[in-house]
Amino acid sequence: MHMLLVIIGGVVLLGVFALFGKLWGGDVAGIATAAKAFVPTWLAVALVNMWVGVTRAGYTVAQELPILLVVFAVPAALAAILAWQLARG
Repeated sequence: MHMLLVIIGGVVLLGVFALFGKLWGGDVAGIATAAKAFVPTWLAVALVNMWVGVTRAGYTVAQELPILLVVFAVPAALAAILAWQLARG
């Protein structure tokens, strides 16, 4: 359940990035740039989530690595698809 909530949080954060990209960029290129900027930010958030899982919840790094992969990959893939679709025109 926690993993699903973190993924949903990532999708919401992607939406916030896209909104600010639209507001600051004024066009779809701004949204695409914001989607690209989202990926390293989301990686940092996913790594912090892993760190909390290891240090606070008592999981091992080996147990948290697959969770990190899924938590990072789903919103990052959506960001990549968004940037790719906007770049196509």
